[in-house]
Amino acid sequence: MNFKQFNLDPRLTQGITKAGYDTPTPIQEAAIPAALRGRDIIGTAQTGTGKTAAFVLPILNRLLDGQRNVPRALIVTPTRELAEQIHDVIKVLSAGTKLKSVTIYGGVGAHPQVQALRSGAEIIVACPGRLLDLIAQGHAKMANIEILVLDEADRMFDMGFLPDVRRIVKAVPEKRQTMMFSATFPSDVELLAKQALKEPQKIAMGIIKPAHTVAHALYPVPQHLKTTLLLELLKRTDTNSVLVFTRTKHRAHRVAQQIERAGFKVTSLHGDRSQGQRQAALKGFKSGHHDIMVATDIAARGLDIETISHVINYDMPDTADAYIHRIGRTGRAQRTGDAFTLVTDEDKDMIRTLERIMGQPLKRETLEDFDYTRPAPPRSESGGRGRGAPRDGHRPPKPAPTPKSYGRNRLAPKKK
Repeated sequence: MNFKQFNLDPRLTQGITKAGYDTPTPIQEAAIPAALRGRDIIGTAQTGTGKTAAFVLPILNRLLDGQRNVPRALIVTPTRELAEQIHDVIKVLSAGTKLKSVTIYGGVGAHPQVQALRSGAEIIVACPGRLLDLIAQGHAKMANIEILVLDEADRMFDMGFLPDVRRIVKAVPEKRQTMMFSATFPSDVELLAKQALKEPQKIAMGIIKPAHTVAHALYPVPQHLKTTLLLELLKRTDTNSVLVFTRTKHRAHRVAQQIERAGFKVTSLHGDRSQGQRQAALKGFKSGHHDIMVATDIAARGLDIETISHVINYDMPDTADAYIHRIGRTGRAQRTGDAFTLVTDEDKDMIRTLERIMGQPLKRETLEDFDYTRPAPPRSESGGRGRGAPRDGHRPPKPAPTPKSYGRNRLAPKKK
């Protein structure tokens, strides 16, 4: 099958060609015809399978006819990064149609978003909180919404957005087409689906297992040698673009610093970075200016960069679902990719879970000539590491000076 067989409006041909689309992916082949018929859809699909285009193309096809310069389609998504990614797909696929989209999310000034709405965008791509603010202020008009898309619904549930999403569903016209996409369906998401969709067509595309285009390898290592092993992996592996995942934002920041000190071009993406810093990090990583990006799970979903060759889990994620979404950042668009995971004894339960899901053991790897027997730094009597002991194989920050070292500084205790 090819895209011509969908009988899309000829005005979309330019955008489809510009996007390089020829043969539709399974989720596109299943969802696009149903969406074009106006059916409500519940879709589950593995990340990196072309899900965004599966709802964007039917939206564009419908909006080509009818009123212009008013919002007629609303796409609700959990993160700013995913909103921008969907916006980018819309811009490519709508080439030559004069249809416009606007992104709405917090963390940045609202004025440019209000101006974009006033300029007459037909498609709104929004995160729940800021959208509700602009609806309440009268800037975002919902009266003409014909299509509602709830993307990454389970992620919105995880982030506590479901009450906001319910308010948004009530704010749009009852007579509409609704499409919901979710990797998993916890009970609250299932309830939302029952409330928001009418006789939906269910489309499931093998979400249980990770993408078959990704090769998995576990690297057992003592906790205190994780960073040292990571740097060796980066030095010894023929990589193109590497995404490193950590469990916390503080660790993401520290690991990025350590990678940079080792001479790599690296950036980071985590909750402590401003929206401008996040966008700069993504732009630098996509363009190849940075070969490595260290991120928390904020980047696990929605990050669509086809050239990522390796995902490295510095920390094993807490759930199998999180693992699947992390490693789904590589092996995209029919390319192959590699997923390396640094594991310690604490990760045994999760390893068993992943092997049960994949139906086979995960390959264990070791680096030749790497000293796995290097002892952990000695700990002081107080329970901390000894003086000068490294953290994860690296030099620790200097201890704070004692009061005497301040000399004549006014913070030093006064002599009586």
